Amino acid sequence: MPAKRVSMHKTKEVIRLKSAGLTLRVIASAVKLSLGAVSNYAKAAEQAGLTWPLPEGISDDVLHALLHGHTADSVATGKYAGPDCAIIHQELKRKGVTLQLLWQEYRDQHGELAYGYSQFCTLYRRFAKTLKRSMRQTHRAGEKLFVDYSGQTVPIRDRLTGEILQAQIFVAVLGASNYTYAEATWSQQLPDWLGSHVRTFEFIGGVSAVVVPDNLRSAVDRACRYDPQINRSYAELAAHYCCAVIPARPYKPKDKAKVEVGVQIVERWILAALRKHTFFSLEELNHAIRQLLEQLNNKPFSKLPGCRKDAFRSLDAPMLKPLPAHRYQYAQWKTARVNIDYHVEYEGHYYSVPHALVGSEVDLRISAKAIECLHDNQRVAVHALSSKRGHHTTVDEHMPKSHRAHMRWTPGKLLNWAVSIGTATRDVVQFQLTHKPHPEMGYRTCLGLLSLSRQYGNERLESACQRAMALNSPYRKSVLSILQAGLDQQPLPHPPTSTEPITPIHDNVRGAEYFSRSDTTVLH
Repeated sequence: MPAKRVSMHKTKEVIRLKSAGLTLRVIASAVKLSLGAVSNYAKAAEQAGLTWPLPEGISDDVLHALLHGHTADSVATGKYAGPDCAIIHQELKRKGVTLQLLWQEYRDQHGELAYGYSQFCTLYRRFAKTLKRSMRQTHRAGEKLFVDYSGQTVPIRDRLTGEILQAQIFVAVLGASNYTYAEATWSQQLPDWLGSHVRTFEFIGGVSAVVVPDNLRSAVDRACRYDPQINRSYAELAAHYCCAVIPARPYKPKDKAKVEVGVQIVERWILAALRKHTFFSLEELNHAIRQLLEQLNNKPFSKLPGCRKDAFRSLDAPMLKPLPAHRYQYAQWKTARVNIDYHVEYEGHYYSVPHALVGSEVDLRISAKAIECLHDNQRVAVHALSSKRGHHTTVDEHMPKSHRAHMRWTPGKLLNWAVSIGTATRDVVQFQLTHKPHPEMGYRTCLGLLSLSRQYGNERLESACQRAMALNSPYRKSVLSILQAGLDQQPLPHPPTSTEPITPIHDNVRGAEYFSRSDTTVLH
């Protein structure tokens, strides 16, 4: 039995037993009420002139009004002013508005013809029970935005191949006004999921305090009733728009009843109306959805005053937070470990980070044009995104000093340095760069020659290189030995002036003439 009906039944019992001459203590024991409550009921009945039996046909509402200070004339003549419960229901959605405040305003307006606070609350709750189940909750203006996907998809035919693809339908509903947004996307994957949120905020022209999604994979990495783990990209979107993400509890559809009903309404008033249409692109489908969405938001409520758009303008719109200056740009996150060459890999390309992080884990934030590397939530590197597999993107500041010094030199730069000293030095450097499998393999030797120039001077280095080339030994070790022995300061050995070959004189040496004799015998 409802609480109000039980209360009026006991009130009537108090009046009957008091008229029978029983004491207040006995009456309290009989009706299971406190002595103070029985005393109040008895005093109110006496002031209202009520005795047992009560007047024939008196209703519980009239009896309640008489006991709470309304005159019999006002009740009997029908001048009692009942509250507008539909307006009360809408006003309660505003931040800070309570039933106590609304009753005070109602009493100030109607004076003697107003119900007491208790009856006022009872009448409103009775009205609220007649509304749909999902509307019994009181949602504060601008507080919650409920989001989900429809279970129903819409086919889109490829104009060239005739292939049919199924478009997903995203639905968002504001809690206080029921203002609804819907759009079609190709998938429920993270980029489409976040993109739909961005377009929803732009459609409503602001941001709610809380977004309530379901536990789909694009929103929640780990579903939990008490501590769900939000997808990092989704959390970044929430931080960008300064709102909170509070997923519905798993297997608790009442937590997102608004969007459950919103999905049903979208399916009945939009998707059902489009069932006979053939669409050839996502843009064409979204254009049709947007037209029907306008009609849906302008459709009058069945039990409440106005429509979704009117309720949105008066309730949610003034309470939404403004949109940020810049639109959210989608980025995905990945964890990577820094290799021994102080680079991290993403899709076959290698990006440098400070060499001190070798062996550490870093977070990669990948957007459309850039990749950021973060360590302990601090950005340590940022690079332009590259699609060249097997290649490296390296910043000099990320390298150790020894590597940095090595990388400053190129074959052309080394040859230019050698030419500035002399032709012999150039020839030794060129020999090192051209007689290795790869030019970089000769860098170390060339840099060693550079160090000799700082130690012995350019002139001595050039002289040592001339002697090394004359000895057909263009190696750093030879140049160093010449410098250490001081041979670079000695005159070069002169080549022989005679053109005759130098051969030892011996009877066993036959000479070229022997092979030109005609009587040479070949032994078998």
